[in-house]
Amino acid sequence: MKDMQALCEQARQLWPSEVQALRIDEAGRLGELRCAPQTLPELADWLFNELSYQFAGLIVEEAGRHWELRYLFYGQAGRLYLLSEQPLAERSFPSLSTRVHAADWQEREAEDLFGLVFSGHPRLGDFVLHDDLWPEGLEPMRRSFTGTRPVSDRQARTDWRPRRIVQAPGAFVMPIGPIYGGATESAHFLLETVGEEVIRAFPRLFYQYRGVEKRAEGAPFSQGLLLAERFAARSAFAHALAYSRAIEALSAVELPPRARQLRVFFAELERFRHHLGTIEGICTSTGLAVAASQAALLEEEALRLSGALAGHRYLFGLAAPGGLAHDVPAAACREAVSQAQAIRRRAQELHQRLRRSSSFLDRLEQVGLISPEQARDHGLVGPVARASGLSRDLRQAQPYSGYPSCSFRVPCEREGDGYARLRVFFAEIDQAVELMAQAAQDLPRGPVRAECRPAAGAALGWVEAPVGAAFHWVRLDESGRIMRYRLMTPSFANWHGFHLAAEGFAFQDFPIILATFGLSVAENDR
Repeated sequence: MKDMQALCEQARQLWPSEVQALRIDEAGRLGELRCAPQTLPELADWLFNELSYQFAGLIVEEAGRHWELRYLFYGQAGRLYLLSEQPLAERSFPSLSTRVHAADWQEREAEDLFGLVFSGHPRLGDFVLHDDLWPEGLEPMRRSFTGTRPVSDRQARTDWRPRRIVQAPGAFVMPIGPIYGGATESAHFLLETVGEEVIRAFPRLFYQYRGVEKRAEGAPFSQGLLLAERFAARSAFAHALAYSRAIEALSAVELPPRARQLRVFFAELERFRHHLGTIEGICTSTGLAVAASQAALLEEEALRLSGALAGHRYLFGLAAPGGLAHDVPAAACREAVSQAQAIRRRAQELHQRLRRSSSFLDRLEQVGLISPEQARDHGLVGPVARASGLSRDLRQAQPYSGYPSCSFRVPCEREGDGYARLRVFFAEIDQAVELMAQAAQDLPRGPVRAECRPAAGAALGWVEAPVGAAFHWVRLDESGRIMRYRLMTPSFANWHGFHLAAEGFAFQDFPIILATFGLSVAENDR
């Protein structure tokens, strides 16, 4: 396995006059390479396609009089930034998307929010800020934009029309959403077809874009925790934990052993509850009312278990920089494990009944296929990627909190269809309970929080959230206020590849395929 020092040195040898190694952290797991913009595509191509590094996201900063673009990759040696700079007057950077397709949406987002142009990108514009809803040239993430006032000249474009690719005789676009009954979040899907089979699928999201990153600017780091925790309730603890880890990195604080272990316990409790809810959605999408009701009851019991143990059904107010906001007795954790094991047994029984239902399997098997190559090229993460043969999991690849002392195997399937994704969700439910049991066993005594006094600078926090790899990047000034906050969420990554599963299948398969992804609109429209 190549370490970070060797990786950076090899990059400098391959591009001796273009690449400069800026720093490698003390643990040897975080590196930063600076290069000119024109070198970015080759360097990223080498990392992604030759060394099989995963692309995590793009961090754009308006730093004084110049742009700073950091492309985050992670792999065997750890985490690596590719840094490139240009004066503010020069807004054009080369696109990576033709070589690293996982960067496609990241560049489109930066174009919409910062006004940057990525030369060579096949499709820019009409992404976060819809052309039919927002005025041109808004650039809400620029320093000059004031996020506390509403946009006064917001006028809809009446001449907007959906993008068309299929031009065959009889082709038409089937719109789905963005308004639904019940509590379904706003998402618009444009399905192109000439019959019953979906030929092209375009998810159109961001109807509830809330500007979380902009709202964080200027706030004390303690207030940033509230934004991290509450923008996506189903993964609240995971995102609060990722944010807290970034603040802890700036504080150089050592977490108490009890806090490390309890963080594992609650992270797995959240994963357990999240996946039960996803399975309920899959059963509902296939019309299995009884199975859906049984899964919903299991999710409700997991929610009540979370509320009784932590004070909130979605674990709000629990994670905090330095550890946890409050302690939980060891006896209560062990009792929670017993209750989770009872819920798991009933989930296993439900799984066995679903496996014997031919009508259910007919709706999932060989439906919504994503190959390992497609999953990798589009940067898919979490259970969706693991169902397509990519076994990446930050709990093992980049271990944190108490995970280095835990023993577990990452569930992985290869078929890449809806049934493979369902099996991964059930397997991770089993695994989550086992990890909860490991964390609750021999829980260390002592405090659950260390004091955090972060220094000025930037740091990265990461977790394996229920949907997949999540990264929170934070820069603080000398007074502890947030200068830049960047969220890189797993749902954003997986929405990018969702169209692959929908295309080539019938209209009636669409809601089922969507349910098997377990995606969050809130986690995307952040």
